[in-house]
Amino acid sequence: MKKENWNESNIPDQSGKIFIVTGPTSGLGEETTRVLSRKNATVIMAARNIKKAESVANEILAENKNAKIDIEELDLTSLESIKNFSHQIFKKYKNLDCLINNAGIMACPYSKTKDGFEIQMGTNHLGHFALTGQLISLLKKTSNSRVINVSSIAHLSGNIDFDDLNWEKRKYRTWSAYSDSKLANLYFTYELSRKLKQTKGNPQVVASHPGYTDTKLQRYSTIWKILNKIAAQKASIGALGGIRAATDLTAESGDYFGSPSMGGMRGYPVLVKSNELSYNIDNAKKLWKLSEELTGVIYD
Repeated sequence: MKKENWNESNIPDQSGKIFIVTGPTSGLGEETTRVLSRKNATVIMAARNIKKAESVANEILAENKNAKIDIEELDLTSLESIKNFSHQIFKKYKNLDCLINNAGIMACPYSKTKDGFEIQMGTNHLGHFALTGQLISLLKKTSNSRVINVSSIAHLSGNIDFDDLNWEKRKYRTWSAYSDSKLANLYFTYELSRKLKQTKGNPQVVASHPGYTDTKLQRYSTIWKILNKIAAQKASIGALGGIRAATDLTAESGDYFGSPSMGGMRGYPVLVKSNELSYNIDNAKKLWKLSEELTGVIYD
């Protein structure tokens, strides 16, 4: 018997549930926002570009007039913006069912965030570490809540230099920096899961990856933009990994969902394993301590 592909039809009704999606204005985040809206969730679009978010929201509302969408400003390259966003969420909402840490940048030229972090580690990991830490008490108040961290098969080549997280002592290699940030997403997932498991009823923490999906992430590489049109899967499939992590009732804290075929590049999401290095507890604890020191965010 052919195994069924996990797709939108498998997603339970999300009426009454509140989701935050970072990076919601294109690619995986836009698709995630669209699908969750169709499933009757309230989706908070945490976006840096408000005009772009409004354009996407209007498209979704044109398709689905009952969509419940809230747009809030969030710049993950700024700890001040993350703090302001979190304060706004606490003012407007009493519960938070799921935080989907989806936003990311990939293989861009060297630069730093407003707080002096290397741009990819700063956005993809440290920004989400700070955001999650500031929202964790709201997630803890909400039964059966979840934190979803979107990683990548690029984590396979990651190897974080904890003495030079911001690439100030080495020649910058943008793809290595990206891979390191995606490995950091997994260290963060597994360490937060371990910490929260100590208390019954705490949020689940689940990771995902989208396989090789055609998104604007690859905009800095001409070769990848060409390959996208040939080999990449659509965002409607790639986004399902994160959506499954967020909504599958059988998911457990510490799980990792993603495309399984062609070395993880293609296919509908299943439960997968990340590489051996990603499960290194000492490295995860080291990154956690460093992330707290750099962001100033200490988890309750």
